[in-house]
Amino acid sequence: MDRAGFDSLFDMSDRTVIVTGGTRGIGLALAEGFVLAGARVVVASRKADACDAAAAHLRGLGGQAIGVPVHAGDIEGFDALVARTVEEFGGIDVLVNNAANALAQPLGGMTVEAWAKSNEVNVRGPVFLVQAALPHLKQSKHAAVLNMVSVGAFNFAATMSIYAAGKAALMSFTRSMAAEFAPAGIRVNALAPGPVDTDMMRNNPDEAITHMVGGTLMKRLASPDEMVGAALLLCSDAGSYMTGTVVIVDGGGTPR
Repeated sequence: MDRAGFDSLFDMSDRTVIVTGGTRGIGLALAEGFVLAGARVVVASRKADACDAAAAHLRGLGGQAIGVPVHAGDIEGFDALVARTVEEFGGIDVLVNNAANALAQPLGGMTVEAWAKSNEVNVRGPVFLVQAALPHLKQSKHAAVLNMVSVGAFNFAATMSIYAAGKAALMSFTRSMAAEFAPAGIRVNALAPGPVDTDMMRNNPDEAITHMVGGTLMKRLASPDEMVGAALLLCSDAGSYMTGTVVIVDGGGTPR
């Protein structure tokens, strides 16, 4: 490897990245990382004003960015998201399925409505968004899909079974996508965060947060920015021989 090859490993210049749930928390941190690495970024989220604000923030970092309001469970909206991205930037190179629904109900007290709402965002949405973007990913020379899952997919998940099971399902889809799309040159991986200091985390009771932090070796919440390095590895040429795998970023809390 020469200097040019080394410098290109994490370089995302001239690549277009869609990040769902990209207006706050981990999603916004990832969007910032991609922009700073040279990518054109499309942030998608439910609220138009939040999308506009996030895109303006990313442009303030010196990048090209737009926001497209779409709900992660709205399959009909995915075609519009893909079309707007291609219209603005000419294609799609990377898709990051980050949007999530953290609904929590105990076994024995689940409702059909909660199950459906969680599944729509955590499983069905990511799978069908990949399908919508697939023709454009196939045209990219650097195509990658990153599915954000959770260490909950590996661990005991009392009261969080709907969420954990959805993330486990998305992890399974990650492996199947990797196998099916490899001949087309599309890599598909997952990133499994542990406890991260986000609004979603802060919606938990203090004792629940303390319990999750206590289960890590590092005994602290992660910053959303600490997910950026692993995401860039999986989506850039630095991870060119990685597909069908899950990278755990959890402060040392999930032995495997």
